[in-house]
Amino acid sequence: MFYCLFVVAPWAQSIWLSFWEWDGIGAATWAGIENYVKVFTDERLTIALRNALGFVFFYTALPLALGLVLAATIAARPRRSSGFVRTVLFLPQILPLVAVGVIWRYLYEAEGPINQFLTTIGLGSIARAWLGDFVWAYPAVGMIGTWVTTGLCMMLLLSGMQKIDPALYEAARIDRCGPVRQFWHITVPGVRPEIVVATTVTLISALASFDVVYVTTGGGPGSQTIVPGVLIYKLVFTSNEVGLACALAAVLSALILIFVAVIGRLGRSTE
Repeated sequence: MFYCLFVVAPWAQSIWLSFWEWDGIGAATWAGIENYVKVFTDERLTIALRNALGFVFFYTALPLALGLVLAATIAARPRRSSGFVRTVLFLPQILPLVAVGVIWRYLYEAEGPINQFLTTIGLGSIARAWLGDFVWAYPAVGMIGTWVTTGLCMMLLLSGMQKIDPALYEAARIDRCGPVRQFWHITVPGVRPEIVVATTVTLISALASFDVVYVTTGGGPGSQTIVPGVLIYKLVFTSNEVGLACALAAVLSALILIFVAVIGRLGRSTE
C-alpha cells in the first residue's frame, strides 16, 4: 500500500507528465513523444547519459577489481588488524554522500591537501584545480565514486570467500596450482553471486548519481560532469522544463531496469 502510494504512483505520474510540455506552473500542452526525441537528440541530454554510462567504470568496474584483490588478500592472510582495515575501507559507504562531496571538494581545491602533497614531493607541476579542469574534472569526480563503493564491494566479496570450502584450495595446492590459478579458478567462481549483487548495486549508484556531482561540480565545468540526476534537477527548478525532465527520468529508469535485468540473467545463466 505505502509502496504504491509513495513510489509507484509518483513514478506513474512522472511518466504521464513526460508526454506534456509544462513549466510546472501554467497550463500544460500535449507534446506526445517530442520530449523523448529531445532526450536522444539534444546534446546536453545525450552528454548527461553518456557521462552516467562512463561512471559505470568508476563506480562498478574499478571497485569490483579492487574489491576482489583486497578481499582475496584479507581472506588469504587474516590478521588482528583485518577488522580495522575492513572498517576503514567500508567507512565511506556509511557516510552521507553530501558530506563525501564536501570533503573531496576541499581535498581537490587548488590549495587543498592533494595539491600541497604533490608540491611537497616535487610534482607541483601537475597540481591544478582538479574540479575546474575540463580534462580532469570527470575522472576526479569518478574517483570519488570509486572511493565510496570499493569498501562495499570488498565486504560483499569477502563474505562470499569465507563460504568457499577450504578443501578446494588444499586440493589445488596438491595439484601444484599457484595463488593466481587458485584465485581465477576457485575464488572468482565461488563469489559469482556476490559479484552479481555488487555489480547491480554499484551500477545503480553510477547511473543514478546525484549528490557527489551536485556538491562537487554542479555538473561543470561546462557539461563535463553533468549526469541525468543533476540535469533533471536543473530542468525542473532552473529551466522550468518539467515534461522534458520527466522524459529524461523515464529513460534513465528504463536504462537501469535493462541493466539490472541483463546482470540478473547473466548471473543465473552462469550458476
